[in-house]
Amino acid sequence: MAESRWPPWADARIRLQKVFRMKRLGKTLGSAFAVLVLVLVLGITFTVGWHPFIGPRARPLTARKFQSTPQRLARGKYIAEHTSDCLGCHSEHDWTAHDAPVLPNTLGAGQDMSLLKGLPGKVYAPNITPDAETGAGNWSDDQLARAIREGVGHDGRALFPLMPYPDFHSMSDEDLASVIVYLRSLPPVHKPRPPTELIFPVKYLIRNAPEPLDAPVPEPDVSTPEKRGKYLVTIAGCTDCHTPQDAHGQPLVGMDFAGGFIFDGPWGRVASANITPDASGISYYDETTFTQAIRMGFVGARKLNQIMPWHVYRGMTDEDTVAMFAYLKTLKPVRHHVDNTEPPTFCKVCRQTHGGGNQN
Repeated sequence: MAESRWPPWADARIRLQKVFRMKRLGKTLGSAFAVLVLVLVLGITFTVGWHPFIGPRARPLTARKFQSTPQRLARGKYIAEHTSDCLGCHSEHDWTAHDAPVLPNTLGAGQDMSLLKGLPGKVYAPNITPDAETGAGNWSDDQLARAIREGVGHDGRALFPLMPYPDFHSMSDEDLASVIVYLRSLPPVHKPRPPTELIFPVKYLIRNAPEPLDAPVPEPDVSTPEKRGKYLVTIAGCTDCHTPQDAHGQPLVGMDFAGGFIFDGPWGRVASANITPDASGISYYDETTFTQAIRMGFVGARKLNQIMPWHVYRGMTDEDTVAMFAYLKTLKPVRHHVDNTEPPTFCKVCRQTHGGGNQN
């Protein structure tokens, strides 16, 4: 047999080269993985954030309890029933009637909000009567307070922002206490409500919405009708209904109070009105016209749809009604023609189909 010409140290050299190549490959893969992780971390941090994964921002609960007084009870009833429309969502209604009356034995007992078409899942306003088993009877005052103004439910979950806690965020501490005192006074109604079930990814993305309050919220400045009106319009959630949204549920920039939000349900299919002082809005309103709309649900001979909660606001004082109108007159005029008496057509401004849309 011929003698091998392969040096005896060659195999060892090849093995060392393989080891070095594997180490280099390992370092390259490790670096690539580290870069991928960094990109992923930065991407999450600067886009959806971490709360969809770890849960909503929430402050620790306290043992505070709001003392019931006649003044708080009266103020809380006024806010809940005539300003912030708490019972509009947390009660069942006859939505076919012009004033959408509350159905018997449902005051504060919740409502299936999925009657509003287009929501991302099944949404339920819970029973907030003092019933211990199916309502809020076992919720602490601070659990209610955190839910109302900060958007974190009694069980720690993020509330779907159909509950207007971003608006209630500016509700003063005393008004909040008054609302909770009033809710405690409601007759208990034994009526269970299913939990809200949202579709993916909305069920996770809404965890970004809650905003904890870690400082007192003082009484609002109501030194002028305009300032008083701004506070009332805010806690009434007027901007939510009267501002059109994009496909992701975000308000369209520059379209505040310009109307076009679609409400499709047992009341019919209607778009909210433009309530800015533009010629396409309510520039022709005076105090009498506005008060008639709020009190009676009519603008002249034209009947307002019952999804507009005029039947709630009709209980407001004259001072508050005038103040709201004074504030609305200070809004930036936005040209956006919305008219529910006209056939629905596509609107290039708000990207919705509503009455008079082709006139924009």
